[in-house]
Amino acid sequence: MSIHIEAKKGEIAETILLPGDPLRAQWIAETFLDNPFCFNKVRGMLGFTGNYNGKPISVMGTGMGVPSISIYAHELITEYGVKNLIRVGSSGSYQKHVKIRDIVLAMAASSNSGLNEQRFGGADYAPTADFELFQKAVETAKMKNIPLKAGNVFTSDEFYADDFESYKKWSKFGVLCVEMETAGLYTIAAKHNVRALSVLTISDSLVTGERTSASDRETTFKDMIEIALELAD
Repeated sequence: MSIHIEAKKGEIAETILLPGDPLRAQWIAETFLDNPFCFNKVRGMLGFTGNYNGKPISVMGTGMGVPSISIYAHELITEYGVKNLIRVGSSGSYQKHVKIRDIVLAMAASSNSGLNEQRFGGADYAPTADFELFQKAVETAKMKNIPLKAGNVFTSDEFYADDFESYKKWSKFGVLCVEMETAGLYTIAAKHNVRALSVLTISDSLVTGERTSASDRETTFKDMIEIALELAD
Protein backbone atom coordinates (compact mmCIF):
# COMPACT_ATOMS: atom_id res chain seq x y z
CA MET A 1 0.00 0.00 0.00
CA SER A 2 1.24 3.47 -0.90
CA ILE A 3 2.21 5.64 2.06
CA HIS A 4 2.01 9.00 0.30
CA ILE A 5 -0.66 8.48 -2.40
CA GLU A 6 -4.29 7.72 -1.54
CA ALA A 7 -5.49 6.74 -5.03
CA LYS A 8 -7.35 3.50 -5.51
CA LYS A 9 -5.95 0.90 -7.88
CA GLY A 10 -6.76 1.82 -11.47
CA GLU A 11 -7.19 5.55 -10.79
CA ILE A 12 -3.72 6.48 -12.08
CA ALA A 13 -2.91 6.15 -15.79
CA GLU A 14 0.19 4.40 -17.12
CA THR A 15 1.47 7.79 -18.31
CA ILE A 16 1.87 10.58 -15.76
CA LEU A 17 3.16 14.16 -15.94
CA LEU A 18 5.17 15.21 -12.91
CA PRO A 19 5.53 18.94 -12.18
CA GLY A 20 7.18 19.86 -8.91
CA ASP A 21 4.40 22.28 -7.94
CA PRO A 22 1.05 20.62 -7.06
CA LEU A 23 -0.78 23.77 -8.14
CA ARG A 24 0.80 23.41 -11.57
CA ALA A 25 -0.55 19.85 -11.60
CA GLN A 26 -4.03 21.22 -10.91
CA TRP A 27 -3.66 23.84 -13.65
CA ILE A 28 -2.53 21.21 -16.17
CA ALA A 29 -5.48 18.95 -15.31
CA GLU A 30 -8.05 21.75 -15.48
CA THR A 31 -6.58 23.28 -18.67
CA PHE A 32 -5.70 20.28 -20.81
CA LEU A 33 -7.55 17.17 -19.58
CA ASP A 34 -11.15 16.13 -20.20
CA ASN A 35 -13.17 15.18 -17.12
CA PRO A 36 -10.28 15.27 -14.64
CA PHE A 37 -10.76 13.98 -11.11
CA CYS A 38 -8.51 14.34 -8.10
CA PHE A 39 -6.96 11.09 -6.87
CA ASN A 40 -4.60 12.48 -4.24
CA LYS A 41 -4.55 15.21 -1.61
CA VAL A 42 -2.14 13.61 0.88
CA ARG A 43 0.39 16.25 2.07
CA GLY A 44 -1.22 18.66 -0.41
CA MET A 45 0.49 16.85 -3.28
CA LEU A 46 -2.41 17.09 -5.71
CA GLY A 47 -2.85 14.40 -8.35
CA PHE A 48 -5.42 14.16 -11.16
CA THR A 49 -6.44 11.74 -13.91
CA GLY A 50 -8.39 12.66 -17.03
CA ASN A 51 -8.28 12.12 -20.77
CA TYR A 52 -6.25 13.80 -23.49
CA ASN A 53 -7.20 13.05 -27.10
CA GLY A 54 -9.15 10.06 -25.84
CA LYS A 55 -6.23 8.59 -23.88
CA PRO A 56 -6.12 8.38 -20.05
CA ILE A 57 -3.32 10.46 -18.55
CA SER A 58 -2.47 11.54 -15.03
CA VAL A 59 -0.61 14.49 -13.54
CA MET A 60 0.73 14.89 -10.02
CA GLY A 61 3.04 17.17 -8.08
CA THR A 62 6.28 15.76 -6.72
CA GLY A 63 7.65 18.52 -4.50
CA MET A 64 11.22 19.76 -4.74
CA GLY A 65 14.41 17.74 -4.85
CA VAL A 66 15.72 14.25 -5.57
CA PRO A 67 14.44 12.63 -2.34
CA SER A 68 10.88 13.86 -2.90
CA ILE A 69 10.53 12.86 -6.54
CA SER A 70 12.23 9.53 -5.82
CA ILE A 71 9.58 8.66 -3.21
CA TYR A 72 6.67 9.51 -5.50
CA ALA A 73 8.21 7.84 -8.56
CA HIS A 74 8.85 4.65 -6.58
CA GLU A 75 5.27 4.46 -5.30
CA LEU A 76 3.72 5.35 -8.66
CA ILE A 77 5.69 2.57 -10.35
CA THR A 78 5.50 -0.17 -7.73
CA GLU A 79 2.00 0.46 -6.35
CA TYR A 80 0.13 1.82 -9.37
CA GLY A 81 1.88 0.34 -12.41
CA VAL A 82 2.92 3.65 -14.01
CA LYS A 83 5.08 3.03 -17.09
CA ASN A 84 5.85 6.50 -18.46
CA LEU A 85 6.98 9.25 -16.08
CA ILE A 86 7.42 12.68 -17.63
CA ARG A 87 8.78 15.50 -15.55
CA VAL A 88 7.55 18.94 -16.62
CA GLY A 89 9.44 21.60 -14.74
CA SER A 90 11.22 24.90 -14.67
CA SER A 91 14.99 25.27 -14.87
CA GLY A 92 17.73 27.87 -14.82
CA SER A 93 19.91 28.42 -17.87
CA TYR A 94 23.68 27.89 -17.67
CA GLN A 95 24.33 29.02 -21.27
CA LYS A 96 23.96 32.27 -23.20
CA HIS A 97 22.22 30.50 -26.08
CA VAL A 98 19.64 28.89 -23.77
CA LYS A 99 17.06 31.65 -23.38
CA ILE A 100 14.07 32.35 -21.12
CA ARG A 101 11.12 30.09 -22.09
CA ASP A 102 13.27 27.78 -24.23
CA ILE A 103 12.28 24.11 -24.02
CA VAL A 104 15.05 21.71 -22.98
CA LEU A 105 14.94 17.91 -23.17
CA ALA A 106 17.20 16.35 -20.57
CA MET A 107 19.24 13.66 -22.32
CA ALA A 108 21.23 13.01 -19.15
CA ALA A 109 21.52 14.49 -15.68
CA SER A 110 24.72 15.36 -13.87
CA SER A 111 24.21 15.96 -10.15
CA ASN A 112 25.69 16.93 -6.80
CA SER A 113 23.12 14.74 -5.00
CA GLY A 114 24.67 12.09 -2.77
CA LEU A 115 21.94 9.49 -3.26
CA ASN A 116 23.48 7.69 -6.22
CA GLU A 117 26.93 7.90 -4.68
CA GLN A 118 25.52 5.99 -1.71
CA ARG A 119 23.59 3.60 -3.94
CA PHE A 120 26.63 2.68 -6.07
CA GLY A 121 29.27 2.73 -3.35
CA GLY A 122 31.03 5.87 -4.51
CA ALA A 123 30.99 4.97 -8.22
CA ASP A 124 29.48 7.32 -10.79
CA TYR A 125 26.13 6.42 -12.35
CA ALA A 126 24.91 8.35 -15.40
CA PRO A 127 21.08 8.78 -15.28
CA THR A 128 19.73 9.11 -18.83
CA ALA A 129 16.42 9.65 -20.59
CA ASP A 130 14.41 6.91 -22.24
CA PHE A 131 15.24 6.97 -25.95
CA GLU A 132 11.71 6.24 -27.21
CA LEU A 133 10.17 9.06 -25.14
CA PHE A 134 13.01 11.38 -26.17
CA GLN A 135 12.55 10.57 -29.86
CA LYS A 136 8.78 11.02 -29.67
CA ALA A 137 9.21 14.39 -27.90
CA VAL A 138 11.52 15.57 -30.69
CA GLU A 139 9.03 14.45 -33.36
CA THR A 140 6.14 16.12 -31.51
CA ALA A 141 8.03 19.40 -31.22
CA LYS A 142 8.81 19.36 -34.93
CA MET A 143 5.16 18.72 -35.76
CA LYS A 144 4.08 21.62 -33.54
CA ASN A 145 6.90 23.91 -34.71
CA ILE A 146 8.23 24.25 -31.16
CA PRO A 147 12.01 24.83 -31.03
CA LEU A 148 13.94 22.49 -28.72
CA LYS A 149 17.32 22.25 -27.10
CA ALA A 150 18.62 18.95 -25.74
CA GLY A 151 21.61 17.83 -23.72
CA ASN A 152 23.03 17.36 -20.27
CA VAL A 153 21.29 19.10 -17.36
CA PHE A 154 22.42 19.53 -13.75
CA THR A 155 20.29 18.20 -10.88
CA SER A 156 21.22 20.16 -7.78
CA ASP A 157 20.46 19.57 -4.11
CA GLU A 158 20.95 23.29 -3.54
CA PHE A 159 18.66 26.10 -4.65
CA TYR A 160 20.66 28.87 -2.96
CA ALA A 161 24.29 27.93 -3.57
CA ASP A 162 26.98 29.42 -1.33
CA ASP A 163 29.10 30.13 -4.39
CA PHE A 164 26.96 31.70 -7.11
CA GLU A 165 29.78 31.38 -9.63
CA SER A 166 29.98 27.60 -9.19
CA TYR A 167 27.61 27.08 -12.15
CA LYS A 168 30.41 28.12 -14.51
CA LYS A 169 32.34 24.86 -14.02
CA TRP A 170 29.27 23.00 -15.32
CA SER A 171 28.51 25.41 -18.15
CA LYS A 172 32.13 25.07 -19.32
CA PHE A 173 31.43 21.38 -19.99
CA GLY A 174 28.24 22.07 -21.93
CA VAL A 175 25.60 21.55 -19.24
CA LEU A 176 22.54 23.46 -20.42
CA CYS A 177 20.60 24.26 -17.27
CA VAL A 178 19.98 23.46 -13.61
CA GLU A 179 16.95 21.91 -11.89
CA MET A 180 16.41 19.66 -8.85
CA GLU A 181 14.75 16.36 -9.79
CA THR A 182 15.79 14.72 -13.07
CA ALA A 183 18.71 12.60 -11.82
CA GLY A 184 16.45 11.06 -9.18
CA LEU A 185 13.62 10.38 -11.62
CA TYR A 186 15.86 8.78 -14.25
CA THR A 187 17.54 6.56 -11.68
CA ILE A 188 14.29 5.22 -10.20
CA ALA A 189 12.84 4.64 -13.67
CA ALA A 190 15.93 2.69 -14.72
CA LYS A 191 15.84 0.60 -11.55
CA HIS A 192 12.26 -0.50 -12.31
CA ASN A 193 12.69 -0.78 -16.10
CA VAL A 194 10.14 1.90 -16.99
CA ARG A 195 10.44 5.03 -19.14
CA ALA A 196 11.20 8.58 -18.03
CA LEU A 197 11.88 11.95 -19.64
CA SER A 198 12.28 15.48 -18.32
CA VAL A 199 10.84 18.27 -20.46
CA LEU A 200 11.97 21.58 -19.00
CA THR A 201 11.19 25.24 -19.58
CA ILE A 202 13.82 27.86 -18.84
CA SER A 203 12.36 30.11 -16.16
CA ASP A 204 15.47 32.11 -15.36
CA SER A 205 19.06 32.56 -16.44
CA LEU A 206 22.13 32.43 -14.24
CA VAL A 207 24.02 34.03 -17.11
CA THR A 208 21.86 37.14 -17.68
CA GLY A 209 19.89 37.34 -14.43
CA GLU A 210 16.53 37.30 -16.23
CA ARG A 211 13.65 35.47 -14.59
CA THR A 212 9.95 34.76 -14.90
CA SER A 213 7.40 35.30 -12.12
CA ALA A 214 6.04 32.56 -9.86
CA SER A 215 2.61 32.84 -11.51
CA ASP A 216 4.21 32.44 -14.95
CA ARG A 217 5.93 29.25 -13.78
CA GLU A 218 2.63 27.89 -12.51
CA THR A 219 0.40 28.58 -15.48
CA THR A 220 2.08 29.66 -18.71
CA PHE A 221 4.53 26.97 -19.83
CA LYS A 222 2.10 25.62 -22.41
CA ASP A 223 4.56 24.47 -25.08
CA MET A 224 6.27 22.15 -22.61
CA ILE A 225 2.92 20.67 -21.51
CA GLU A 226 1.69 20.17 -25.06
CA ILE A 227 4.83 18.19 -25.92
CA ALA A 228 4.58 16.08 -22.76
CA LEU A 229 0.90 15.23 -23.24
CA GLU A 230 1.59 13.78 -26.67
CA LEU A 231 3.90 11.18 -25.12
CA ALA A 232 1.01 9.13 -23.75
CA ASP A 233 0.81 5.67 -25.34
